[in-house]
Amino acid sequence: MRLTPISDHIVVKPVSQEEKSASGIIIPDTVSKERPERGEVISVGPGRELENGARSKMDVAAGQIVLFKKYAPDEVKIGGEEFLVIKMEDVMAVVES
Repeated sequence: MRLTPISDHIVVKPVSQEEKSASGIIIPDTVSKERPERGEVISVGPGRELENGARSKMDVAAGQIVLFKKYAPDEVKIGGEEFLVIKMEDVMAVVES
């Protein structure tokens, strides 16, 4: 099954973030039950329809890693995998390596 977002929505696959304590111990993301605030963009909608009938430009593309607002995403499970659906306005930054 495939998710195709509409309007200015984005489908994101959560990326786990390992944290290290001051002594170097890795703390897995399962310790914190909160949603991740980082994810890989899987697919992007066509953009919000403007009053003149044109579509707004989407600032992200599939494959990019993004940071988004903590409580913005809606969780969706498809085929045993978890995805997040967020609006473009809730994306705060693109992570570049």
